[in-house]
Amino acid sequence: MVKKRGKRPQGFERRIVMKKNVLRKAIDIGRKSGHIFLITADQSGIPHMSIATKISIASETQIWVAGWFCPGTVENLENNPNIGVAVWDETNDTGYQLLGRKQELNAIAITDGYSPELEEEPSLPQIEREVKIVIEKMLGFKQAPHADVEEEWNQTLMVV
Repeated sequence: MVKKRGKRPQGFERRIVMKKNVLRKAIDIGRKSGHIFLITADQSGIPHMSIATKISIASETQIWVAGWFCPGTVENLENNPNIGVAVWDETNDTGYQLLGRKQELNAIAITDGYSPELEEEPSLPQIEREVKIVIEKMLGFKQAPHADVEEEWNQTLMVV
């Protein structure tokens, strides 16, 4: 038996558009606030945090995050593709956790000008990297009390 669709509730179309814009809103928060945190874990589950400097949308379900990630972050991403990105607007106490899996990890810049006579200890070359992440889940992120309720952002609904 096929059920007939009834009248949609008032404001239905607006809610769909808002859900599609949640990822863009998260990216905008990261860009404007500069608070972009990357969370990885090693194979045994020990977490590691780093700060990213850039964030952008790659597609409806993918983002790029870039920064001068330390070797621990890179090693974690090579051995465990699970990744979290937190963006936060400190002034308005709003933000998002973007949870997903690494799809690509690329080197985009390497520092030059290394001078052994100026270095007290040998150091690793600094490499700016970008990671492409397939987002699987989005949660709110803020200091105020909140529930970790998943944002409904990845729905392909048509408004008729």
